[in-house]
Amino acid sequence: MPVYVYEIIQPDDSPGPTFEVVQRISDKPLSEHPETGEPIRRVIQPPFIGGAWTESSMSKRTKDDKKLGQQGFTKYVKAGDGIYEKRCGKGPDIISRDSKVDSSDFKHLD
Repeated sequence: MPVYVYEIIQPDDSPGPTFEVVQRISDKPLSEHPETGEPIRRVIQPPFIGGAWTESSMSKRTKDDKKLGQQGFTKYVKAGDGIYEKRCGKGPDIISRDSKVDSSDFKHLD
């Protein structure tokens, strides 16, 4: 069952303290605090989408060079002023601003 957030309505109609209630989706929203009887309203919350697409999970994945290479990505890391070294994937081992990268460097990708 979902957890809903409610807030106590202050006398000046401003938001007050919040609390959570576990309810069925089919249940009507509460209109008064279950313990004190004060007027309350349901607060709309953004959905939580966990799993593989959370920021921390994606951060862990992009730091793992082996996994990136297995998924078909190429990762370059800055190694100096205008020089990038390949850490995983296909392509030239070093890219430098002083040397032109040609399309023939990528022929072995097919």
